[in-house]
Amino acid sequence: MSENTTHRLPVLDPDEQPAPPPEKSSGRFWSARRVPAALVALCLIGGAGLLLYDVAAVRAGHPAMYWRRELARQLAEQRVDAIPVLAGAAFVAAVGLWLLLLALTPGLRRLLPMSRPHPDVRAALRREAAAVLLRDRAMDISGVREAHVRVGRRKADVKVVSHFREPEEVREDLDTTLDGAVRELGLSRPPKLSVRVRRPGKKG
Repeated sequence: MSENTTHRLPVLDPDEQPAPPPEKSSGRFWSARRVPAALVALCLIGGAGLLLYDVAAVRAGHPAMYWRRELARQLAEQRVDAIPVLAGAAFVAAVGLWLLLLALTPGLRRLLPMSRPHPDVRAALRREAAAVLLRDRAMDISGVREAHVRVGRRKADVKVVSHFREPEEVREDLDTTLDGAVRELGLSRPPKLSVRVRRPGKKG
């Protein structure tokens, strides 16, 4: 005689449900910078091709191009501390530093990285869109007549004009409402709020 055994799964209390995995930051988005890369590539290809052509012509028995002979003469006659030499060196150094800056910085400063609920998902929010959302939330508060919002990478600057309510009361409502709105944006690094409230006709 066989016995039927029933296994019952344990029921978890809602308060004991496993917590979702923590969200990870997507990091800043890197710009492709196709225009600077294309310009540098074209300059290098053009200069290398012209130099190789001149070297091949000299090896074939033809005289070197005028520009190369003139450049060699100028380099032989010019002093290292001459103003044209220093100016040219400064220009080349500035261009080199600019290219290094482009290579080492992400760019796309108008995009705010969002949290990553899944490792394969990356998303970003434009600063203008975040500013519009915060401005709409500010305008929904009673007593707000005008609202100007500027969102940066680390700070959200909110300037509000209030009319029939006390500025302190409007400021308290703004702090509460906008704090929640910033969290709802889902940014990996929420900007710090800076709220200023003034009366009409006063500069703040």
